[in-house]
Order: sequence, then structure tokens, then C-alpha cells
Amino acid sequence: MKYKDIEFLRITPLRGPNTWTYRPIIEAWVDIGDLEDAPSNKIPGLYERLSAWLPSLIEHRCSVGERGGFLQRLHEGTWAAHILEHVTLELQNLAGQRTGFGKARQTSKRGIYKVVVRSRQEQVTRECLFAARDLLMAAINDTSFAVPGTVERLRALADRICLGPSTTSIVDAATERGIPSIRLNEGNLVQLGYGIRQRRIWTAESDSTSAIAESISRDKDLTKSLLSACGLPVPEGRIVSSPEDAWEAAEEIGLPVAVKPTDANHARGVSLELTLREQVEAAYHVALTEGSEVLVERYIPGIEHRMLVVGGKLVAAARGETTSVVGDGRANIVQLIDSQINSDPRCGEDESFPLEPLQLDKAPEVVLTLQRQGFTPESIPPAGKKVLIALTGKLADDVTDEVHPEVAEVATLAARVVGLDIAGVDIVAEDISRPLESQRGAIVEVNAGPGLLMHLKPARGKPRPVGQAIVDNLFPPGESGRMPIVGIAGSRGTTLVASLVSWLLQLTGKHVGLACQDGLFLDKRPVEKKNCATWAAGQRLLINRSVEVAVFENSAAMILGEGIAYDRCLVGIVTDASGAETLADHDIRDAEQLFHVLRTQVDIVLPEGTAVLNAADPIVARMADLCDGEVVFYGLGQELPAIAAHRAKGGRALFLRDNRVMLASGSVEALMAELPRSPAAGGENEAEWFENLLAGIGAAAALGIPIELIRVGIETFVRDQYGKKPSRVRERKVANQ
Repeated sequence: MKYKDIEFLRITPLRGPNTWTYRPIIEAWVDIGDLEDAPSNKIPGLYERLSAWLPSLIEHRCSVGERGGFLQRLHEGTWAAHILEHVTLELQNLAGQRTGFGKARQTSKRGIYKVVVRSRQEQVTRECLFAARDLLMAAINDTSFAVPGTVERLRALADRICLGPSTTSIVDAATERGIPSIRLNEGNLVQLGYGIRQRRIWTAESDSTSAIAESISRDKDLTKSLLSACGLPVPEGRIVSSPEDAWEAAEEIGLPVAVKPTDANHARGVSLELTLREQVEAAYHVALTEGSEVLVERYIPGIEHRMLVVGGKLVAAARGETTSVVGDGRANIVQLIDSQINSDPRCGEDESFPLEPLQLDKAPEVVLTLQRQGFTPESIPPAGKKVLIALTGKLADDVTDEVHPEVAEVATLAARVVGLDIAGVDIVAEDISRPLESQRGAIVEVNAGPGLLMHLKPARGKPRPVGQAIVDNLFPPGESGRMPIVGIAGSRGTTLVASLVSWLLQLTGKHVGLACQDGLFLDKRPVEKKNCATWAAGQRLLINRSVEVAVFENSAAMILGEGIAYDRCLVGIVTDASGAETLADHDIRDAEQLFHVLRTQVDIVLPEGTAVLNAADPIVARMADLCDGEVVFYGLGQELPAIAAHRAKGGRALFLRDNRVMLASGSVEALMAELPRSPAAGGENEAEWFENLLAGIGAAAALGIPIELIRVGIETFVRDQYGKKPSRVRERKVANQ
């Protein structure tokens, strides 16, 4: 029997915390059709085909909780949506996007499921989802499927559009410290932290990397002169203007010499250990093709070493190795390079490989090296003949623990002289464990934006936590890159609460960003006048360097359809758990389901933060147990069960007594403020209005705003909102009556 393809009904990226997880995901609604009546154990050969095509599925633990758990479920019988989830996850893993979180849940309609998978990069996850559907249907219907080609295509896509390995190591290190990150472009520009607390990186450069210092590092002659002026060892040399001038400089300096471009990198155009005029003049032309000027300098015997300096400290060191091939009497040098050098598993085109493939048409300096040995690229060396390809280029071995303290001091001083916060200092020495002076070692380059992969994946030696070193330099101990964030979830009065909290915060002198249904605001200035209680509008506040504290309104529909804009908050408010009937499009049918949506706002409160919850709503009150931080209940009366029970445990609560706001900590009570008369006197609207003010006051108390400012803020807010003309908030309430 041939089964109809699984149909995608809806694919929704949830880019922030959501009902499933804190992390970005893709939620796909799928119709499995007649496969609803065909679990995996009823489809002949499905288990064998899937486990053969994707043997790494053995690592999926699934609900069984142990290695091989998913395959056990597959063998015993599970449904197509669940299989689609795991195949999608595994294709992401094979594409280099390691992840393990996924869910498959049936909706209220038979045969329709929500399939959820963690998404590290949205476009890659989408492609993995589509490929997983095609692979699964091929396995179900026993047709062919090109698994290796599909994986290769997905990996190529991930390599092209995902963050590079150097940037990823920094972002991962930030995540380990609880520092949030936002990718700012399609390249490697990433923001760490939020608002005024943010820092930015671009691969191994930061917003502290001086443009002047970077320009100096690109000019090798200028770099040498500055280092020399500060007493650091550099090879003697000068810029030359012609092949003839290059030979004159070589004779002045003394042979052997090195010839290099003044402003190239990755050792391109560099020729070493030159002793003859024709070699020097040929090297001049090679260097000129790679840079704007040519430098001739004394050749330093020894091995090249890369010192990674971060924040004035040596954090990693790698040793280079010469590159050579050995003849077999049959293959020419081009073929030997392909079979003996480019076949190295560390060698590849993209940034995930520490070594680049060697292509002679792009490396004329290698051709010169061959000519000096009497060979051309087409030469066939005798069997056993070792042919030198390059003296430098492969920085492969970790030698961090071998670096002599004086050498480390030289490297860190070189970075400071150039002015770089993150620098790759190239030192040539025969033995890095000895002082440079004793072996005539020298600094040959200082590089901005150094590659990190050689330290993350050395060929020999242990990897170094260089991403962590960069993050620790940007964010000293105790700094998280976070600004105070207040989130308000619910359906009644959330815009009013958000506006009140924003106003109270402005009175403290902070620059406040507000994203709510009334618009996007920076302090009192409206940036955009439309519904901005959205993920995109929230992101605009988080990347704004002037924002010191931010307030976000989050509806249940937004949480279900977009995800929350920020990852964690200092204060999370939930006003009510009503309105489930408006969320049928998201398959939310009752208050219990809505509870699991709105709890997201409480789940993401930081351990040092506070959840401010409406004690009059039993569903909201239940969320108190989910909070990692403190809980403050609010309500119109102290007799509310949630408030009474909370106070009995020593917790804090806000309630009204004769129109006065009382703040209780256990049995101790204090007067916070006296509320003005409600603009909607009498009835349910008046009670809701007072509750909303209490929610805002609760947030202010949680944020430590002085009582005097809270009192003034309430008076001025109510006067501004209701004193002269009805506000949009009030107009909406009247219209709903």
C-alpha cells in the first residue's frame, strides 16, 4: 500500500520563549492522513529502512530515557508525526546543527499533529523538516532516497548561512554564562546582552577593537616600526619599490631574507629563506599580487607560532608545521598535494575546517619554493623523495602550556602596542619554551580578528576555551549583559499596566523602552503608533543601546504565534487567564490549555527576579510554584485565599484597604499609596481598573522604586491618562460594555 504524503498545514517559527521551551523552535502543523491508522509497527520494513538510512538515530533517547529509546518506540509502534520529529532532529545534527529537543502532540482534530523541533537557524531547520518528510515517506512507501546527498546539501546550506565556528564558540560561551545573544546580520555580527548593557562581536573582533589598531595591524611595516620603538624583537627590513630594490634591500639586511606583502594575511604571498637574486626578484612579483606594497626583511629561522592575546593576557598558543609531500615515482606534485595534504580531514573549504585546501594556482609562493628545489607542479619526484611545499601555514598543534613567561609577556605587549583587545601575534622561534633573545626569535606579525579554530580544534594537544576568554574580557565577573526587563501577559488591562510601569520607571531617570498595543515608545516619545506588542518590535528595543530598562506587553496569541522577544526577565506580570475562546486558531480550547501558554511569562523570570500575579484568578495563582524567583501576589482584598496563604509563608502581597494600597511582607504591613478615584466608578470595570494599578505598583515594588516616586507616579499617571479626555484604554473599555 502506498500512503499519501504527510501534508504541512502550517509552519510557524517561534523565535523566543514559548509554550514549548525557552529556545527558538519551529512548530509545524502536519496532517498525516491515513497514516493515523498505520503506526510504525504496521508498516513492513519501515524500522529496518530508517535505522539503516540514519544509523545515528540509535542515540535518540526519546521518552524511554535511554540510548536507543526512539528506535524502541519505532519498533513497538509510534505515529508518523513522532517519527518526523526525530528524523528532522537527526538531519539537523548531521548538518552540524546539534540539537535534541523536539515534541509531537496531537491536536483536537484527528490525524493532525503539532510537530516541534529546536531551531538554531530557521532556514536550515525548515529545509531539514521538508527533507525529513520526504525521507520518511520514502521509508514508509519503500522507495529510494539519496540520504548522503541530502545530508551534504543540508550541511552546505548550514555552512553557508550559519555563524562561523569562531563566532559560535563565543556565543556558546556567552550562553553558558547566561548572557543573551542576538544575531544582527546574515554574517557574524552578533550582539551579546541587551540594550545599554550590550556588547558586539564580529568573529574575533569586538566593539572595543579600535579601527586605528586594526589599520596598524594590516600595515606590517608600520607595525614593525612601532614594536621596534618599544623594544620588541622584530626582523630588520624595509619596504621596496621594485625587484631591483628588493635585491638591494636583501644585500643590505643580509641573506637569507623573507619577502612578503605589507598588507596581506593567511601567509599569502610570503616567500621565506631566499638566498639568490632571482629568488628575491621573483618573490617580489608574487608578493605584489597579494598586497599594495612589498616588504623585504631578515629571515628568522625557526617555527611560526600563533599567540592569541585577549584583554592583555595570553590565552592560547599554536605551533605551525612545515608542509611537504613524499614522492612515489608515479604521481606529480599536484597529485601528491591532493592525496597527501588536501586529503587531511582537517582540510576543507568552509570555516569549520582549521586548514584550507592548497591550490597552486592561488599560491604562487609555493611554486617558487618548488622551483628552488628544481621542481615544477608537474614534476614527478622519485619514490621516497621529500619535497618541501611551504615553510609555514599549518598552525596545528596546541603549545599553550609550553610558552615561556617572557615570550608570553612579549606577545601581550605587542598587542598593547598595536592597540588590539584581541590579537593574533605571530612569533617565529626555534623553541617557544625559551626566551626569544637567546635564539634570535622575533615577532613577524600582529593580526586583528584572528582565527580561533586552530585553538578550538588543534591537531594535537588540548582545545582551549578561547570563546570563554573573549566573553570574560567583554563581561567581567558579575556582569550578565542584562538590563531590567518587565513583561506583562494576560488579556485584560495589560496595555494599561505596561504604560504605568513604563511611567514609574521613567520617574527614576532611566531611559525606558515600551512595546505595547498602543505602540513603540522610547520614554514618552512614540516611535511607532500601531500594535507593537510583537516579537519584532520587542527586538528593536533590545538592540537599542540607549534603552536602560524595557517593558513588554505579551498577549497569549503573541506567545503562541511568535514567541516572547527576550529570553529572561526581571519582573513577569500575569493579569488574568481569560480569553481561551479567542485562541481556537491555535487549538487552545479551555482555561487549562491557556494556563500552559501564560505560564511562559512566569517560567522566564530570573532567579533574582519576581513574578507579580493576580491572586483573584485561581489559574494565575497556580503559576506561583513555577517561578524561579520571588512571588508577589496582588488583589483587591487581603482575604483572597492566595494572598492569605502566601502571607502565612512570609511572602509579599499587595491589596487594597479603604482605597489605600498596602504592601505586606508576611504579617508586617506598610502603606504604599492612596489610589485616586476610578474613572469607571462602580461595577466590574472599577475592580479591574484597581487591579491593573495594583499590578503596576507590584512591579514597581519588585524593581525597588522608592515609595515616594510610586505615589507621585500614580497621581501623575492617572491625571495624564484620565484628567483631560478619555484615553484609548478607557475608550476600549467603554466600547466593550
